[in-house]
Amino acid sequence: MISLDPEIAAWLYAGLASLAVLFQLALAFGAPWGAVAMGGRYPGSFPHHMRGAAVVQAVVIGAMAGVVLVRAGLVISPWFDLTTTLVWVVVAFAVLSVVLNLTTPSKWERRVWGPVTVLMLISSIAVATA
Repeated sequence: MISLDPEIAAWLYAGLASLAVLFQLALAFGAPWGAVAMGGRYPGSFPHHMRGAAVVQAVVIGAMAGVVLVRAGLVISPWFDLTTTLVWVVVAFAVLSVVLNLTTPSKWERRVWGPVTVLMLISSIAVATA
């Protein structure tokens, strides 16, 4: 079995999460990439009611990256002990993300976010089990 160093895994997760955050913020500000998100339901720019959802997703993804970085010991935080549990929430969210992104009706979402979410799952598991 291949072992992934938890620090490298945490940086990988944080880097991929940063891409996802930037993507969500771009959608929130009107980027015409709706075909690559939310099952492709809103091709082009997101309607205004979905832009708020993109901001919420960006915040959640950023917070999860924070949990992974703290759990790996790369960010000093008084909440380190809490991340023992929270990192498994991140793993569960990553499992859900993989399932949703690999089964979406949007072929571009599957092609772009499928591999990204698989790598985020692998790296979050590496941090959680370290």
